[in-house]
Amino acid sequence: MTENLAAFLYLIASVCFILALKGLSSPESAQSGNRFGMAGMAIAIITTLALPGVVSYGAILAGIVIGGAIGTFVALRIQMTALPQLVAAFHSLVGLAAVFVAAAAFYTPEAYGIGVAGDIAPASLVEMGLGVAIGAITFTGSIVAFAKLQGLVSGAPLVFTGQHYLNAALGIALVVLIVALVTGQSAAAFWALTAVALLLGLLLILPIGGADMPVVVSMLNSYSGWAACGIGFTLGNNLLIITGALVGSSGAILSYIMCKGMNRSIFNVILGGFGTDAAGAAAGATGDRTVKTGSAEDAAFLMENASSVIIVPGYGMAVAQAQHALREMADLLKEKGAKVTYAIHPVAGRMPGHMNVLLAEANVPYDEVFELEDINRDFTSTDVAFVIGANDVTNPAAKTDPKSPIYGMPILDVEKAKTVLFVKRSMASGYAGVENELFFRDNTMMLFGDAKKMCEEIVKSLD
Repeated sequence: MTENLAAFLYLIASVCFILALKGLSSPESAQSGNRFGMAGMAIAIITTLALPGVVSYGAILAGIVIGGAIGTFVALRIQMTALPQLVAAFHSLVGLAAVFVAAAAFYTPEAYGIGVAGDIAPASLVEMGLGVAIGAITFTGSIVAFAKLQGLVSGAPLVFTGQHYLNAALGIALVVLIVALVTGQSAAAFWALTAVALLLGLLLILPIGGADMPVVVSMLNSYSGWAACGIGFTLGNNLLIITGALVGSSGAILSYIMCKGMNRSIFNVILGGFGTDAAGAAAGATGDRTVKTGSAEDAAFLMENASSVIIVPGYGMAVAQAQHALREMADLLKEKGAKVTYAIHPVAGRMPGHMNVLLAEANVPYDEVFELEDINRDFTSTDVAFVIGANDVTNPAAKTDPKSPIYGMPILDVEKAKTVLFVKRSMASGYAGVENELFFRDNTMMLFGDAKKMCEEIVKSLD
């Protein structure tokens, strides 16, 4: 394949990726966006394999078979509840790939056309150093995010005295080591840079609490994009540079949007914690406060006689895999004349769009699903707000308690509905470790139990 033809095909693939991002911006066009993304990737892979510089098709085929088999196995076994940690794990692999490619380029630069060992082009060394730093931070940061989401380590912020000073020192050390790598081209500088970046990735994510995990996943997505962009410069592949820049910039923009939706500083999220063990312990004690409890029959009666119902899904719905039973319940309510809509908070779940994915899996109509800013005003005129597994994003303390760690975060105003039905396993606090004041409101009825089973029992009462 000629160089001009390859460049033309890479351009087409780049356009496909841009159209994919555009399509994924809306649920109605998401399927076409996925098709554009798959078409672009197919063009990119075939074009790359057709380039004259390919050394061993056998090794490439072996990698495709092994990777494809692992990917297929994971895809068939993964539950939707584990999607956030799966995404975090994928991000870690992109970061690790960036480190490996940079190491290969450092030890065999002639294979990449960037010089010979000991005499590598300075610009290539800068690209290599940045690629290693971003890739290593992405790798260990994503591993920590995976461990927190999987419950292997505590979701609470793990903080210690002087952590910000240590992170700042490591950041300065990264810059110094990149300069040392460019000027001295020593293996010691390369691996010291890698080690410092790996440590910084750990220390950046460990202090971040569970409530900020959606933003962290989005930021790690951005990091993985910039890591891929760095690989593109090392390999001299324009398409990889463009693709990495698209992923990196879109992930950064999404992170900013989510932080804005939480009334949070993006630097506060990346450098600080959210909630503490002490706050969580204090929030966990209900004292003499009482709550109203009800049954599935009570909930069915209230919703059957309601003219409007707003459903607020959260991570509890995902854990219970209740989206299909919930959709069946909503269909019955609509048959009985109720207007049913869904309210989605920007950070509901454990990754951006988590609730949207689950509702789409259950074939919930897109025109019934609304974001916070589009539906919040409707709660005041709603008969029933049905909260299923959403906790922190419905907590009125975010508006009323300046001492609360979630104070200032925009929430769904479910407390303004005439009746709030809250499906939850127990009185435990949410992922932020903050007790939900909504539990104790006069218009709230707690429905304790598994979310899926509760929806199924409500369906039986409605049917």
